[in-house]
Order: sequence, then C-alpha cells, then structure tokens
Amino acid sequence: MADILWHDRKRHFGLPLSFTKYSMSEDRLFVETGFLNLTQNEVRLYRILDLQLKRSLGQRIFGVGSIYVSSSDKNLGTFEIRNVRNSANVKEMLSVQVEQQREAKRVVGREYMGDMDFDDDNDEA
Repeated sequence: MADILWHDRKRHFGLPLSFTKYSMSEDRLFVETGFLNLTQNEVRLYRILDLQLKRSLGQRIFGVGSIYVSSSDKNLGTFEIRNVRNSANVKEMLSVQVEQQREAKRVVGREYMGDMDFDDDNDEA
C-alpha cells in the first residue's frame, strides 16, 4: 500500500466514535465503512472535479467540518467526507494533491466545455 498522507475517522460530537475511516495517499482517496462487513472504496485523485467545505455551527463548536467531493468516479460519484478534524487544512491538502495528480497524468479539466451560451449568430449576445 502507498504511503498515507492523511487519515481520520468520521466524528460524532468531536469524538472518533464511528466505523467510517478516511485516508489519502499520494494518488488515491480511500473511504472505508463498516464494522463486521468492511467496504473500502477508492477514488483516484485526478478524477476529483470539485471540493466544497461546509461547517455548521455545531461542527464549528466541536472543531470538525465536512468536505463535499464531486468526482467522475463510477462508484462514489459525489460523496461527503463527514465530520473530520482540521477540515479546512484537509480540503487544502486534498486540493493541492488533486492538482499535482492532474498535472502528472496530464488530465485537462472539462468544466468549461459547453459553458458558453451562443445564439444563432455564434456570438455571445
């Protein structure tokens, strides 16, 4: 297994009382759930399209936050990294790793394709 850059558990009231574990290597993000029946999903970092950080009042009180991840992965698609410590730092670290992997794999973002609104004259009016 690759070197783990970050790992944490989903937390309840700031305590790691959950069977959901998150970890990130140089090129993959892992989500492991379950106690008796374990399920481990992974998404390649270059497949991540968008990240969003949300911290409710309760989450801020307990020092946690949730990161919403939009990916082109078939299994996970859009998913949430729920209630992790240092969520702003984790989101930033994840964003940097995603960009590094996109550059290394030469993956081009396609979020701008089809974004322009043209009429019949092919101008933007």
